[in-house]
Amino acid sequence: MPENATRRPRADARRNIDALLEAAKSVFGTSGVDAPAKEIADLAGVGVGTLYRHFPQRSDLVKAVFRHEVDACADAAPALIAAHEPGVALEKWLGRFTGFLATKRGLAPALHSGDPAFDALPAYFMERFGPALGSLLEAAAAHGDIRSGVSPEDLLHAVASLCLPVPGEGVAYNRRMVALLIDGLRYGATR
Repeated sequence: MPENATRRPRADARRNIDALLEAAKSVFGTSGVDAPAKEIADLAGVGVGTLYRHFPQRSDLVKAVFRHEVDACADAAPALIAAHEPGVALEKWLGRFTGFLATKRGLAPALHSGDPAFDALPAYFMERFGPALGSLLEAAAAHGDIRSGVSPEDLLHAVASLCLPVPGEGVAYNRRMVALLIDGLRYGATR
């Protein structure tokens, strides 16, 4: 949803927004952020006018996709903690975060373009992911699944570094590297 919206949209408008966000995420991942608006609207099953009604500028759509993906990933942390042992919850969340980073690759040119429209996004990233990962790390360390003293910021940066594109490799490679990092977190853990 656009960040400047003041009231909740009607149910049909909410469905259109959700469809546009999913379509844009998919199209941005394959064609980049400069893909034609018609391609996004067609995939969402709406008209181009509907896309521009909800997201008047391309930057509005890019920011909304980024925030939507950040929120979905951050919001998964409490559900994972409730459903799994702490170490497993952490591992599953880091897998989800790795997937988030893979989808962000399509957004990277816009996010790093220097456009002031995107200036607030790095802070939003840390505001949402820091506490989510912090709760997972704390629970896993208290349970003895990982060593203590790992900061959310350090781990977020480490995983992001491991997920940089490698020529000839895809997301499966990044997942293997993150699995190695998780194994390293287990070293020195005490129950």
